[in-house]
Amino acid sequence: MTSSTDLDLANRLAEAAGNAIRPLFRGDWAQERKADRTFVTEADRAAEAAMRAIIEAERPHDGIVGEEYGTRNEGAGRQWVLDPIDGTTSFIAGRPIFGTLVALLQDGWPVLGVIDQPILKERWVGSVGEVTTLNGKPVRCAPCRDLGDAVLGTTTPHQFTGGDVEAFMGVAKSVAERKIVYGGDCYNYALVASGHIDLVVEAGLQLYDYAALVPVVEGAGGIMSDWQGNPLDAGSDGRVIALGDPARLEDVLEAMGAS
Repeated sequence: MTSSTDLDLANRLAEAAGNAIRPLFRGDWAQERKADRTFVTEADRAAEAAMRAIIEAERPHDGIVGEEYGTRNEGAGRQWVLDPIDGTTSFIAGRPIFGTLVALLQDGWPVLGVIDQPILKERWVGSVGEVTTLNGKPVRCAPCRDLGDAVLGTTTPHQFTGGDVEAFMGVAKSVAERKIVYGGDCYNYALVASGHIDLVVEAGLQLYDYAALVPVVEGAGGIMSDWQGNPLDAGSDGRVIALGDPARLEDVLEAMGAS
């Protein structure tokens, strides 16, 4: 599955991305809007290019799936999945709650994940069979005895369309009043792993948005699934649940109407 050399490489990839991002944070950089109407900046591209160069030099037979530069070695059993800046809007706004995501997939399943916040210098690392760490120290999700006591996070309500709106609102009405956090992208999932947020519900995610999150949350004792409660893999539809206390999953699915 994963090895110490995989973990070392994942950490070096995150460090390389951070070195490309930090000099540009709250600085002068170019940006443009992509075909899907999302923004990309000079920092996104520089960070992904730095990571890809390392993988291509050291793991030429592994695949790469990157947000900015696409797929390499598509049929490889081992795939490095890269999101150089998850939360580009937060980066543009000068808010240090974006993150670099690095994941390793084995036959389509996430087995290693890194969430790195390069400005605050916080790095969560998760690997199958290992306890998730934050800057090298173990972290744990928080227990949640009742969904009504949960803190719910999501990046933006605008990501929900059609029937997804009703499903999300079903969860929002079930959690504690005034305990819904908007904004945060991958940082919310890191906070689930560290026991500060109980639940994240999102839709419209791509593989590079969620692959790294799975080992981080689950290595801290939580669970991640799609909106039917199934484990996440490369074929998932981008509608995800992250939950610190797995015992509450059925409650969440019930609140969503098992959408």
